[in-house]
Amino acid sequence: MPDSVLNMFKDQEEVVVDDSSKHGGRVRTFPHERGNWATHVYVPYDAPEDFLDLLQLLLLHARTYITSLTAMTEFHISLSENVVLRHHWINPFVQSLKERLTSFHRFTCRADQVKIYTNQAKTRTFIGLEVSSGHSRFLELVSEVDKVMEEYNLPQFYKDPSFHLSLAWCVGNQSKELEGRCLQELQEIVDGFEDSSHLLCLHLTEIRCKSGKKVFSFPLQ
Repeated sequence: MPDSVLNMFKDQEEVVVDDSSKHGGRVRTFPHERGNWATHVYVPYDAPEDFLDLLQLLLLHARTYITSLTAMTEFHISLSENVVLRHHWINPFVQSLKERLTSFHRFTCRADQVKIYTNQAKTRTFIGLEVSSGHSRFLELVSEVDKVMEEYNLPQFYKDPSFHLSLAWCVGNQSKELEGRCLQELQEIVDGFEDSSHLLCLHLTEIRCKSGKKVFSFPLQ
């Protein structure tokens, strides 16, 4: 076929090259494909100033073990894995979530136990605060989210999940370096922080679904 004809079709398909240097060395857990939207269901947490002060203390200490740790800029507790939705599924998917979740009431949980996590591919390590009370409320929400996932043949959430707020992350599997002595010292910082028992009692008022760059909110009653 002549080049003049082939060139007519060059712009019809977008080719995305995943450059990890553009996002801190992070590696996608699944490849980008046109028409596929990375989707995640979660409970957002709007951190007050005191929480950010505690985060800075934890980060300063943890960086004596892993210098490359980066603080999170947004905070949430996940109710689903990261899944892939086709573009035409987004609206019915969101509608199904809305029907199942908006009858839930606002609730309070406590997230005060420092824990080290890695993603499934072991390409990233996280320092998080695990939920120590309110676990059953999250399980109820996950049960409803899982039913929506099942409708679309998407992966359901982890069995026996550890609900948590991620505080900081780094590239690679650094769990051995952060567990043990470092973990114990971070927990001591949390326990000794002024009014931490009140600060780490989280008041949760909505659920969100992020699909690509679109964010959908489901206020709790």
